[in-house]
Amino acid sequence: MNTIILFDGVCSLCSASVQFIIARDPHAVFRFASLQSETGEALRQKFGVPEVDSLVLLEDGRYYTKSSAALRICRRLAGAWKLFYIFWLVPKPLRDYVYGFVAKHRYEWFGKRDHCLMPTPDIRARFLDERQ
Repeated sequence: MNTIILFDGVCSLCSASVQFIIARDPHAVFRFASLQSETGEALRQKFGVPEVDSLVLLEDGRYYTKSSAALRICRRLAGAWKLFYIFWLVPKPLRDYVYGFVAKHRYEWFGKRDHCLMPTPDIRARFLDERQ
């Protein structure tokens, strides 16, 4: 199974993050599904992920949320982004506090989308929702 990122499909910051990840994932390790989609909800249920509204990483039969998800994603990106994994040494409550603060204000600071991004055909194949 590929590594899957569930994201808030109406969040501008989250959609920009997906585009950022795709650009730095030359081996197409990550697949994507929005949390609002049927696929996203089915995966959330399958992995036992509690109600979450921003980002979930599904990897090796486990799920990761908040800062743990973000740092594990950075670790697998091309380039210097791997170095952000050093923040794993910061205590999880502190990391998650910072993550939660940004997540809480993401709509206010970055806005919401009323439409999905239109990926190119090769990128579209990386979105699980598009395969249905």
